[in-house]
Amino acid sequence: MVLEGIIIKGIGGFYYVETTKGVFECKAKGKFRKDKISPLTGDRVTITVREDKENTIDEIHERKNKLIRPPVANIDKLMIVVSAAKPVPNYLVIDKMTVLAEKNNIEPVIIITKTDLTDYKELYDTYRSTGYKVFLYSDVDNRSMLNVIKKELNGHLTAFTGNSGVGKSTLINALNDSLMLETGEISDKLGRGRHTTRQAEIFHIGEGAVIDTAGFSSIDFSNDNAIFSDELECYFNEFAEHIGECKFTGCAHLGEKGCKICELVDSGELSRNRYNSYVTLYNEQKGLKRWNL
Repeated sequence: MVLEGIIIKGIGGFYYVETTKGVFECKAKGKFRKDKISPLTGDRVTITVREDKENTIDEIHERKNKLIRPPVANIDKLMIVVSAAKPVPNYLVIDKMTVLAEKNNIEPVIIITKTDLTDYKELYDTYRSTGYKVFLYSDVDNRSMLNVIKKELNGHLTAFTGNSGVGKSTLINALNDSLMLETGEISDKLGRGRHTTRQAEIFHIGEGAVIDTAGFSSIDFSNDNAIFSDELECYFNEFAEHIGECKFTGCAHLGEKGCKICELVDSGELSRNRYNSYVTLYNEQKGLKRWNL
């Protein structure tokens, strides 16, 4: 029996494909390994279901996007979950995720959790100023915000991502109280959480679907997600309307005379936190050349 479906989870070389006939455990055909293609959660696939042999993934349909970390494909939105405290927010990690989303035509959305623990105004203002949607979530008072987030998910495949311990799985549990995803405590000594999600997995919430992904502490731009320094300004959307306003053509916005972006940062019209991330990313990526890939 030949069916089409979507990969909802992969564990140890086995992939679980949701179809109109149910969920089937499959192995990927050897041709994918030969072509160095790894099936990803979110992939739309064609499978063959057999009674006497293992089921196989025969075709991976064309992807509209893919990310390496988290390892997902075909997502519409990236919910970047960041805690106001425990662990403290890491602007550079958040901004790397927004850049990856922008590069892959994925809508980034920021969710700030644990807002009952500390003042979150600077964090909130930083990302509201970018034009991104920003939601606030607290376990203390969450009912109305859960409804707002659910509406944001409707009709979309959305990946939840963020540092370990920020509360991704806790939030997904709250959005669908029939789920019992494992959650972890924050280490007071280390100030970070332990990994509880071990693989990317799709769950249905209302009229949408979400992918819970493993936590992380760093992001690397490599291979298909390579970012070049000269294109980085395009992925900081608050820079967009000012590109071309600098005094000199080809301005890198690193403090050059007559740089409009630097002027706006100094005047407070653009976020210095975001600008600092831009400078760090530019310096990290400036040695990467297109002919090296």
